[in-house]
Amino acid sequence: MTLIVGVRYLLSSGGFALATRLRHPGLYAGLGPQMRREIAWSLASAAIYGIPAGVVAWGWQAHGWTRIYDDIGAFPLWYLPVSVLLYLLAHDAWFYWTHRWMHRPRWFRIAHAVHHASRPPTAWAAMAFHPVEALTGAVVIPALVFVIPIHVGALALVLTIMTVMGVTNHMGWEIFPRFLWNGPLGRWLITASHHQRHHDRYRCNYGLYFRFWDHLCGTDAGVGGFAAPREPHPRRYATEPK
Repeated sequence: MTLIVGVRYLLSSGGFALATRLRHPGLYAGLGPQMRREIAWSLASAAIYGIPAGVVAWGWQAHGWTRIYDDIGAFPLWYLPVSVLLYLLAHDAWFYWTHRWMHRPRWFRIAHAVHHASRPPTAWAAMAFHPVEALTGAVVIPALVFVIPIHVGALALVLTIMTVMGVTNHMGWEIFPRFLWNGPLGRWLITASHHQRHHDRYRCNYGLYFRFWDHLCGTDAGVGGFAAPREPHPRRYATEPK
């Protein structure tokens, strides 16, 4: 499972990095050392993500411990999209609150500064986490499969959405059409234009898929633009800006 997670990361981030090179040549110019660091941290995170994923796969196939099912008739068809939405909502809530926790000064210095050392973030930064932060992200989906029933195909869709959003939110440009991120849907859905502002300002825009928690908790700072690449300051990331 660690190998699967690692290959999935390399293919998805590599694919979107290639798209960036084709769509915005030179956007990542001068960021070679940063991208190599992002890849190294991400592959370490893949090893951590693979452990609970392997437990889930073993528990499902060998012992039937999980609520994953492969019989399409086991639940009504309308439950398929509902289960996907339930997983995304639960994952988004977990991410919002653990992400805010990671921005407390002590935990930022210990762990989350690794992720924010990417300025500007690139497509390779999606899983560039300190092991402590990787652990918080690795357990949520595996925990949900023991609680909320989900078809194996719907689970694959959840993991695909998680991967695509994680990468595209860090690419440094907006892959989705303007009507999606700057229209009525954009008030509730998170894309790169929303998450980029988090990387610029730190204390806002903590969500992953939806802006619900940011709106509710007063941490939504709207969407932002994309600055030109610049060399990171070597001492800037020792602690979070006040």
